[in-house]
Amino acid sequence: MATYVLVHGAWHTGELYEDVAAPIRAAGHEVHCPTLAGNRPGDARTLGLDAAIASLVTYLEDNDLTDIVLLGHSYGGMVITGAADRVPGRIRRLVYWNAFVPNDGECLNDMVPAHYVGLFDAVSSESSDNSVMLPYPIWREAFMNDASGEEAEAAFNRLNPHPYATFTDRIGLKKNPAEMEIAKSYINCTEDTALPQSLGWHPRLSEKLGLFRLVQIPGSHELCFTDPAALAAAILQAGRD
Repeated sequence: MATYVLVHGAWHTGELYEDVAAPIRAAGHEVHCPTLAGNRPGDARTLGLDAAIASLVTYLEDNDLTDIVLLGHSYGGMVITGAADRVPGRIRRLVYWNAFVPNDGECLNDMVPAHYVGLFDAVSSESSDNSVMLPYPIWREAFMNDASGEEAEAAFNRLNPHPYATFTDRIGLKKNPAEMEIAKSYINCTEDTALPQSLGWHPRLSEKLGLFRLVQIPGSHELCFTDPAALAAAILQAGRD
């Protein structure tokens, strides 16, 4: 049996992945759902990408986790890439679920459309702590387009403001993902429009992994809310030897 660590995306906490973790645990695996620095209750929303990466590395070390299948969702792809660069010996496979794949010196904002950067810049400038919150209409239509309005609103109410510095900080890597000697997988939800499909997740970002296993599944960017069991099955397929 394997050890899975599920790393959340922006505006989320690890708690929101417990419905996904349950079927994986039921299959006999160990599953952890940490919350990254910057998204924990009481954290300063001024924290940056390095703090988020360091918090994941500390979690892996404090729990003495090895032979890990490490999954990152969306923004979480930035964090798992940084952790893999720092503690590669703890990780058996990286799994990116509709996630950003950075090379050395890139930031998340380098990989999103210009109108998203403009939106984030405007929202962060209006906050007192450089945090950003996703406007509900974008969440409803682009992030959770496979749910009812009631389901989308209920999920949105569980989100939290996200530290914008994690989008603008440039990652420092000794090796780019394609050069890492770690197995890799990419899960692509085919109805995900959180990024325009003309500038989408796969193959634009997935191909930066070099050699990787592709798992495609119907669903939106927030399949963790709309069909956690289906997402869990995809994670098991992506994480198997």
